[in-house]
Amino acid sequence: MIMLVPAKLEDAPALLDIQRRAFGALLEKYQDFDTNPAAEPLEKIQWRLNSPERDYWLIQAEGQPVGLACVRQSEKGRCVSPIGLLPEWQGKGVGRQVMALLEKSYPDDCYWELSTIFQEPGLCRFYESLGYKRTGSETQMLPHMTVVGYEKYIREGEKA
Repeated sequence: MIMLVPAKLEDAPALLDIQRRAFGALLEKYQDFDTNPAAEPLEKIQWRLNSPERDYWLIQAEGQPVGLACVRQSEKGRCVSPIGLLPEWQGKGVGRQVMALLEKSYPDDCYWELSTIFQEPGLCRFYESLGYKRTGSETQMLPHMTVVGYEKYIREGEKA
């Protein structure tokens, strides 16, 4: 059973470990030390946990932490960033369940946004399979890495 558990300040070291493991392969591949969550210091996670406009979630499966998700208020609705699963939990349908749980956790918000790496077709396909559409927003982070924006509208009464 997949659950979202609100993260607390004392969870910061565990969240840091999850981030490093979840995003480590992307950090190694792209060497993006400025924005990759695996390169963030503990203080950045603590800052997010203390931020009133953000909700930080521990993703649990079988009673153990397997990922994290941070959701913040945006101009139009909610923005998910970062979100990640431990490598051994990727590709098992957990991400799909987590995204549905996140969307259901904010029933008054019908607009969702996120971004991902364009050069990672599996990530792009995953979000597109959940109904997210490219916004046209593109940011060249490095010569070999572009971050693209995605959005999703959930109509009132529609299940996420």
